[in-house]
Parts: sequence; structure tokens; C-alpha cells
Amino acid sequence: MNHVRPHYNLEAWKEAITLVKAVYQLTKDFPADELYGLTSQMRRCAISIPSNIAEGAARSSRKEFAQFLSVAKGSLSKLDTQLLIAVELGYMDHGS
Repeated sequence: MNHVRPHYNLEAWKEAITLVKAVYQLTKDFPADELYGLTSQMRRCAISIPSNIAEGAARSSRKEFAQFLSVAKGSLSKLDTQLLIAVELGYMDHGS
């Protein structure tokens, strides 16, 4: 089966995949005691972004797609807050 998934052509999905990889790279050196805390939260949040874009793209209506994009946008805002917290805690630099 060589079906092209509808989300594979979306730039937002491609950028979100790149973001997931960056978050994993950034969090790999976080303190071990954060593995089930901030590290896990940030990784799950980042993964949620392309996942919701993909799920929305597979839906049959524009309204459903927009709803999933809204959820992805919410996850992006949550990740932004978590990145700020990581900076404030000294786990990463502001420019990372």
C-alpha cells in the first residue's frame, strides 16, 4: 500500500516534526529527576502538535480539521510555556 497520507504535504506538519526532534535534542540533557516531569511533559506536548495536525487532516470536514489545528495550536502554546520554565530553572539557555 503506497497511499500518501494527507498530512505529509502540509508544511505545518513538517515543521512540527522538526520541532519534535528539536525538543528531544534540547531535553536530552535535562536533569535525570526531570525525566518524568518537565522532560516528559515537553516531549508529549511536542508530539501532540504534529499528531493533531495529522489527525485533523484525515478528518472528512474542514470544521473537524480546524478543531484539530486549534488543539495543535494550544499544545504549541503549552510547549512555549514549558520552554520558558526550562529556561527559568536553568536547564537551557534562552537562545537554545
